[in-house]
Amino acid sequence: MKIPITYNVRNLRVRRVTTVMTALGAALTVAVMVSVLALVQGLRTSFEVTGNPSHLLVLRKGATSELVSVISRENFQDILSHEGIARDREGHPLASLEMITVVNLELPGGKDMNVNLRGIEPVGWRMRDQVHLYMGRMFQPGRREVVVGRSVAQKSPAARLGGHLQFGRGAWEVVGIMDGGRSTFNSEIFADLNQVSSDYQRHDFLSSALVVAQPGRMSALARDIEDDRRLNVLVKPEQEYYAEQMGNAKPVQFMGTFVAIIMAIGSAFAAMNTMYAAVARRSAEIGTLRVLGFSRSSVLASFLLESVLISLIGGAIGCLLTLPLNNIETGIGSFTTWSQLSFNFHVTPQIMALGVVFASLIGAIGGFLPARNAANRQIIAALKAR
Repeated sequence: MKIPITYNVRNLRVRRVTTVMTALGAALTVAVMVSVLALVQGLRTSFEVTGNPSHLLVLRKGATSELVSVISRENFQDILSHEGIARDREGHPLASLEMITVVNLELPGGKDMNVNLRGIEPVGWRMRDQVHLYMGRMFQPGRREVVVGRSVAQKSPAARLGGHLQFGRGAWEVVGIMDGGRSTFNSEIFADLNQVSSDYQRHDFLSSALVVAQPGRMSALARDIEDDRRLNVLVKPEQEYYAEQMGNAKPVQFMGTFVAIIMAIGSAFAAMNTMYAAVARRSAEIGTLRVLGFSRSSVLASFLLESVLISLIGGAIGCLLTLPLNNIETGIGSFTTWSQLSFNFHVTPQIMALGVVFASLIGAIGGFLPARNAANRQIIAALKAR
């Protein structure tokens, strides 16, 4: 015969101060874990929406990022000669030769940050469906004009519409603000390819090429370009390239998980102490339950359930505490691009469910030994206890 759950709920109400204190310990643990997972998920989402499933990124063989890659204009013309590249309505190949470098922007308070400057041609803008102008206009080819991501404009006063940025050989006017949704393009600056390459004296040797593959030709096109001995290049899907950059989140994920585990151990001990105290106070109750015919396993399950209920309350509170973080913007330094990536916390239902499961594990681990102690008590000894 099982002990009804109402018995456990009543005991939680009677001991509400102890219940709340123990639940808060679990809540803080769950809040830390959910916050770290939301941060990692936000970064992952940012990279996922940046890459287009039909795009191939061409880098110099051995390069780990666009920043350290070199593609010449001659290489680019050779790439365009390969079949399988999609074309626009006018018949022009959808392929963009680009140059990536890092510029330093001043922030309020004497701080600064590194930002990726991407030199592109008009076709490079058209190929990125997830990016649109939020304010202002597009830069004009041949002019020292830039379009900056929303995150960059929010952090640097000089990067706002009408402002001027100092890099290369002089000042560049901010003529537009772009919105890349959740993509990493919010953390970049776009400018005319020829003007950027001229400023940095890299007219012939640029960084990468982005091409759109025809439907069903992606793998064949990638192999065809890689096998071209004139090029010595590495070709990979753009989505795969950005997925590899998730390594930037591993240190944060490790430290957050480590802290959450340490806190979980503390919360488990807190739950254990609470349940041991409950067992000691309710010794006569335990004896009475046994006299009424409830088995040892029923007593064990009842006290274990009570511990789990306390932790579940804490898990729910912890998830509620993290909800205000959803869509809050943060940033992380990238060891791949040597620039700051801005992205939003992304608290998903799956992450919250994982937090609740984590809380239940804390309760189960912390409550098992006290529950076993309650189940193993002798009936006579339990009835005599006061």
